[in-house]
Amino acid sequence: IQPWLLRIVGNQARNRRRSAGRRGLLALRAEAQAGRPAETESPEAAVVATEARAALLEAVNRLRDDERLVVACRYFLDLSERDTAQALGCPPGTVKSRLSRALARLSAMLGEQAGAAPGTMPE
Repeated sequence: IQPWLLRIVGNQARNRRRSAGRRGLLALRAEAQAGRPAETESPEAAVVATEARAALLEAVNRLRDDERLVVACRYFLDLSERDTAQALGCPPGTVKSRLSRALARLSAMLGEQAGAAPGTMPE
């Protein structure tokens, strides 16, 4: 029943993605995952964390659709590689390669936004 259910989830995710526009679904998921900052966190740290989440969400939204779906399944829905492959109807190797490309592109985009050289992480 799990492969069937994951296929339904994948189809629904694609349908919602198309109907909600390019950025709507991932914005909602990211906001839900972001939660509230810890009470012990300073206001400055909360602002930095909020800006970092916004930058990450913007970078994710700039990915190609196939890469964005893999990132969403793996990190926003917390699915395994096997479950992601079943949900998206592709082989696990495809999930791995798309995820690898997507993470490399995200790293480059976030490094460029921080003023660092592409491919390096800001300090």
